[in-house]
Amino acid sequence: VKPMTPRCSVPKAVPVGKSASLHCHENEGFPKSTYSWYRNSEPLSPDAKSSTKSHNSSYTLNPATGTLVFHAVHKGDTGRYSCIATNDAGFAKCEEQEMEV
Repeated sequence: VKPMTPRCSVPKAVPVGKSASLHCHENEGFPKSTYSWYRNSEPLSPDAKSSTKSHNSSYTLNPATGTLVFHAVHKGDTGRYSCIATNDAGFAKCEEQEMEV
């Protein structure tokens, strides 16, 4: 079963240096969906350390739960975030949401 449009929650504004949690979830898809996050339409690597684009970011992305946690946000984390739920039958994307730091 193709995933439904996931519900995404993105904080509107986060003070510099604070942590921020972004959530993405849908429960119609079968088999269970995996989740990937995008900032300004660029995919966020599941491993912050390995990505050159986000060398300043410290975040944890759990593809199984759809949770993206920034440990200490900085100005460069400002942007439009969206999430895609994917399984063997297809994928669905939530609306982009702005997060300001």
